[in-house]
Amino acid sequence: MWKKGVATWEEYRDVVRECRDATRKAKAHLELKLARDVKDNKKGFFKYISSKRKTKENVGLLLNEVGALVTEDTEKAELLNAAFASVFADKASYQETQTLEVGEKVWRKEDLPLFEEDRVREHLGKLNTHKSMGPDGMHPRVLRDLTDVIAMPFSIIFERSWKTEEVPEDWRKANVTLVFKKGKKDDPEIYRPVSLSSIPGKVMEQLILGVMNKHVEEKKVIRSGHQGEIMPDQSDSLLRWHDWLGG
Repeated sequence: MWKKGVATWEEYRDVVRECRDATRKAKAHLELKLARDVKDNKKGFFKYISSKRKTKENVGLLLNEVGALVTEDTEKAELLNAAFASVFADKASYQETQTLEVGEKVWRKEDLPLFEEDRVREHLGKLNTHKSMGPDGMHPRVLRDLTDVIAMPFSIIFERSWKTEEVPEDWRKANVTLVFKKGKKDDPEIYRPVSLSSIPGKVMEQLILGVMNKHVEEKKVIRSGHQGEIMPDQSDSLLRWHDWLGG
């Protein structure tokens, strides 16, 4: 209206000041709310912080095994993937495989994790709705809201997966983000991968972990005062867990 000559400069200035004050108050209120609710909404807090950063950090130039700089994104991905894969142990040796076979013979049926519907429902009901969904597109809020509907089919899938030692293909995929630790940024081994995987897959892992912890405690696999020391008569059963979980 001021540009069209309908309003005076003083009227325009007063409106600008009023809008600026309202914007500042709204921003302060939003930041205060994010800070107050950070324990329950970490995703919203850090999303707001990231939006205020002036630049986005991308992976810069990397040095390959021959000392040449890698510039293409595809080459960087392959180089980082090779670096991440190198930290994993090789496949079990023949002797370890024989031990696993022996372990399977003595493994009792009651030692299998039982994915009862009630236990699955309990874990689904505790999902953090502020977490991001995995590559399968299943959001934790949807899963939690549909707990009563999906608890039974999920328990069947989990039990089937355990007994057949097969994991659904969607649960093997993940969105990987790089985290720079410290050192030279052109060194691929400095970066660490952070994976965003399937929520149902994580629920199953939590159920198995609970059974593993119970097994370790009841069988006294780790001696008192000797953390990390495995008793000889329990090595087969632990190897059985280790093999199914993919090492």
